[in-house]
Amino acid sequence: REDPPTSPKEAWYHQMDTPTVERTVEPQKKKTKDIQKKRQNKDLMELQSLIDAHFECRKKEEEEMIALKERIEKRRAERNEQQRIRAEQDKERQARREAERLRKEELDAQRKADDEAKKKNALSSMGSGFSSHLQRIDQKRGKKQTEREKKKKVLAERCKPLDIDNFSDDKLRETAKEMWQVLFDLEAIKYDSCEKLKRQRYEVCTSTTDRLYCLQTAALSITANSRLMSVRSILIGHVYMRALIPL
Repeated sequence: REDPPTSPKEAWYHQMDTPTVERTVEPQKKKTKDIQKKRQNKDLMELQSLIDAHFECRKKEEEEMIALKERIEKRRAERNEQQRIRAEQDKERQARREAERLRKEELDAQRKADDEAKKKNALSSMGSGFSSHLQRIDQKRGKKQTEREKKKKVLAERCKPLDIDNFSDDKLRETAKEMWQVLFDLEAIKYDSCEKLKRQRYEVCTSTTDRLYCLQTAALSITANSRLMSVRSILIGHVYMRALIPL
């Protein structure tokens, strides 16, 4: 706190300075308030813009989520419809296959019956000897046909069609894994068999080459021995002739 003036001059200066200070302070306060107000307004505008941006982003995300759900539902409905159509097509295909199989069986039975009738007519018109010969031929052919039919029956029992109409996604995935494992094992067996066959062929070729080499060596040794024996016999004959002939 300032001391009061003591002299008239100081009092005059004090009276002259006081209004100036007040006039200077009031505009500064007003200016500060204006600055604060502008800053508050700016902060409020920025906050409002952030709030508007947030709600706009939120609205956009909700619209995208709704569109995604609609696409998922549409895709699920399309997949169900495709599965239904595929199941109907499989049923129709199986029905056609069964009808085709029955028709072929009926045609085969009819053809066999016609062949049997023709054979009986031919046998009745021919002699007994020829008929017995034909019967033996038919028996052999029948045995071959029965063996072939047995083979077809066994293959049909082993290779049954896979019914996947009522399979779920997990069951289909598990079945696919099992089939893939079977194919993998078969490929491994095939590879091992091929490698074993290559090794056996190599061993056979090697053993054949060794045997040929041994035979060639034996033949060469026999040829050399025969030549040596012939040379020795010639020398012995020459020595013998010189011994007989007097000098």
